[in-house]
Amino acid sequence: MRCPFCSFHDSKVIDSRPTEDNGTIRRRRSCLECGKRFTTYERYEDQTFVVIKKDQTREAFSRNKILNGMIRSCEKRPVSISLLEKSVDDIEIELNHLNQKEVTSAYIGDLVMQKLKDIDKVAYVRFASVYREFEDVETFYDEIENLRYENLKDE
Repeated sequence: MRCPFCSFHDSKVIDSRPTEDNGTIRRRRSCLECGKRFTTYERYEDQTFVVIKKDQTREAFSRNKILNGMIRSCEKRPVSISLLEKSVDDIEIELNHLNQKEVTSAYIGDLVMQKLKDIDKVAYVRFASVYREFEDVETFYDEIENLRYENLKDE
């Protein structure tokens, strides 16, 4: 494992333990060159699949793209990275259970929006504004009204 500090290509494992969901192994490592410590995560490799984008181009699925989009939506919001990572794990598991080689970006976007709606309503509206390409204030207003209606319905 390459050291993120000095790029040396060898390290030793100091500690290994499973994460809470037992789907990943957390390893504390020490670089054999600079001695600094860092953490890595090991998870089983899921089936790979391709994402069909809006313009019909195809690209390999990337969980990091989903996580980065969720992090941007939650900027300056009281949402922990671990909660977002757990949500991305859930999305990835759901996608893997589809047993399909190709998935549309629209389907993935809808899954992300469902997760964000449960996590933080402001982050949800931020993500929706980019994902659905809101073009005016009315569209924002309509989305917020839908959220308010859903909240009243749930109470």
